[in-house]
Amino acid sequence: MQFSERRNTTRWIIILISFLIVSLILWNTYTFFQIFKNEERLKMNLWATAQKTLINADENTEVDLPLQILSNNSSIPIILTENERVINTVNIDESLGINSASTHKILNRLKTENDPIVIEYVPGKFQKLYYGDSELLNKLKYYPIALVLIIFLFGLLVYNFYKSTKVATQNKLWAGMAKETAHQIGTPLSSLIGWVEILKADEVDESITMEIEKDIARLQTITERFSKIGSTPTLENKNIIEETFHAYNYLQSRFSKQIEFHFEAPEIPIFIPINPTLHGWTIENLVKNAIDAMKGKGKLILQIEHDKGSVLINVSDTGSGIHKKQFETIFEPGFTTKKRGWGLGLSLTKRIVEEYHNGKIKVLKSEIGLGTTIQVNYKINS
Repeated sequence: MQFSERRNTTRWIIILISFLIVSLILWNTYTFFQIFKNEERLKMNLWATAQKTLINADENTEVDLPLQILSNNSSIPIILTENERVINTVNIDESLGINSASTHKILNRLKTENDPIVIEYVPGKFQKLYYGDSELLNKLKYYPIALVLIIFLFGLLVYNFYKSTKVATQNKLWAGMAKETAHQIGTPLSSLIGWVEILKADEVDESITMEIEKDIARLQTITERFSKIGSTPTLENKNIIEETFHAYNYLQSRFSKQIEFHFEAPEIPIFIPINPTLHGWTIENLVKNAIDAMKGKGKLILQIEHDKGSVLINVSDTGSGIHKKQFETIFEPGFTTKKRGWGLGLSLTKRIVEEYHNGKIKVLKSEIGLGTTIQVNYKINS
């Protein structure tokens, strides 16, 4: 508990430090932006002074410096006006024309970017210098946005890595628990087998020992299933109809007669690579899920179809049905509509079908109050 709290505290400290670093970078970027903007304002004031000097120049005026100042501006767009009429443009496309609609459109944009500089070249006569931000300043303006986006994407990457690591750790934990469970079941199971042999030797009623042997076989199957979790299972070329019916028939004989069971399949065997133990687990999970949805009373249909290189196994019930928005979430770990249960059955079934058998599983259809059909799709190797 203390370790978990310490880890959470460390995580929040890292998040806080990261937030402070990002805030500092954004503040410095804003400061640089204002510095560059003020420098460009000073350049435009010098440009306006040089313009005024040239307007009032006579034969004795030194114009080399003003001309150099005017010509050195190669990045800041300028529009010079007098009496609301454009008289000159700098770093603006000359093909637009001085008083064209396009130039006036640019002028309106420049008015929103910076306050104009008023040039009173003679008493009572004024020119206004409108200027925009240079390309460098525009890039700097959008730099914080790009920075925040990069940090956001990096955060998503870290979160995804953390989540994947957490899921992988949980998967290892579940696999370890499953294998340990299989190991623990194995010891009393061996003892039970020995007791059955003793009962046979004492000539106990054969029907009793047969039923015990069936339950022992069932426990052996469960042990084998749990022992395979976390390992790559061996696939065998088996008749999918026979293997499916075997699991289906076992459950049919053990559930209430209030469940009306129906099994439909082609008469011709269909062979595909499967792991019989895990496939049987898949069918049992789907059948049990359907029975739970019907609250132990209704009609269950298991149908096998051969369709264009695929084997389709449809398990249909007449239960309460599910909403369309839950079609994907029912396969997530922990999702359950029952008051009791861990919500691992369909999640485990999805993993067996998709990861171990390269198949697909989905909710084919469902209507509230009418029932649900879940479909498993296995490809047939030609």
